[in-house]
Amino acid sequence: MRRLVAVALSLVVVLCAGLWLGGHPTVLPGFVRGAFVDDDAEIVAEAIDKVHDTYYREIPTSTLADQSITGLVAGLDDRFSNYFTPKQYAQFRETQSSEFSGIGVTVAPDRAGLRVVQVFDQSPAQRAGIRRGDIITGAGSKSLKGLDQAKASSLIKGPSGTSVRLELSRGGATRHVEVTRATVSVPQVSSRIVRYHGKKVGYVALAQFGSGAHAEVYAALRKLDRAGAKRFVFDLRHNGGGLVSEAQLIASAFLKDGPIVTTKGRSVPTRTLSATGDPVEPDAPLVVLVDRDTASASEIVTGALQDRDRAEVVGTRTFGKGVFQEVVELSNGGALDITAGQYFTPKGRNLGGRGVQTGTGIKPDVKASDDPSTAHRDEALDAALKAVATLGPGR
Repeated sequence: MRRLVAVALSLVVVLCAGLWLGGHPTVLPGFVRGAFVDDDAEIVAEAIDKVHDTYYREIPTSTLADQSITGLVAGLDDRFSNYFTPKQYAQFRETQSSEFSGIGVTVAPDRAGLRVVQVFDQSPAQRAGIRRGDIITGAGSKSLKGLDQAKASSLIKGPSGTSVRLELSRGGATRHVEVTRATVSVPQVSSRIVRYHGKKVGYVALAQFGSGAHAEVYAALRKLDRAGAKRFVFDLRHNGGGLVSEAQLIASAFLKDGPIVTTKGRSVPTRTLSATGDPVEPDAPLVVLVDRDTASASEIVTGALQDRDRAEVVGTRTFGKGVFQEVVELSNGGALDITAGQYFTPKGRNLGGRGVQTGTGIKPDVKASDDPSTAHRDEALDAALKAVATLGPGR
């Protein structure tokens, strides 16, 4: 009995010693430390401790850790990969919802900050006079120049009822507006019947590939079909992407079967996503309308429909993003939005450049672009309507 007690006590002592040494690896001899501790990780932890203990003013360890991870991701030279602090990650998750607290715009990256590509109806931005094409160059006292889109957007968003002072640039002129944030409902899908030379054309615009977007697209197509639409324009302009799973389901609205996209990565298995379920409009003449802001999941859908000869593409070259990201949550409440692999269209095209560089994107079958100075006319949509009106049935 005494021997069993002694053994048990010994195990407790060894366990406690192991836990203590694990938290204080520097006290271990080099030959022992190397067996239990990754030297590179130890150096990073040591550097954080030294800065925390030595720097002339005290900086919280959590802040130093955030800055270290930010630097780590920045060193990848990949503008699609980001580190979100716990606060930023909470804001990021909010943007994935159909409702968020902000000013009510969608934006695209610009060298000077963020370019406004859409202003929602009845939004704070609309009431403040912000228009499509404005460049947001500053928020509060901070410049947005050089910031990635997620971080620049986080400076504009905030709790409903609070205000933010924005610096806007347009045509070389600068102005400032005070905008009171509010809860904004993001309209993922808008649709209507457009009459073109006596033909009823169903027009569907998708703002983002958020959760549940496919159900909204399906509902819009069925509603337009009941209203007599025999041809369709699917507008993916200003759509920066979203969930690959939604891209698969939305492409499946127009394809009976077959491949949509293949994804490949070092840490993820190669897999091909195919059309699934019963398509809503498998045969009706279809045009996909795109521009330089059509990216990621939007390019997956456009590429699949073009490669499978299901749709004609009208617009400009798309963004040219050939990689996809995965969100990896961290124990501190933050997350890595990290590039995990590449995607390929049914014909094996990768739309990006070398590595994570921007590529040539999708070349449209019909070139067309909208002139922002003609506010009451959409030249690109006119070209799409003309194209779909000339397509024969069964394309």
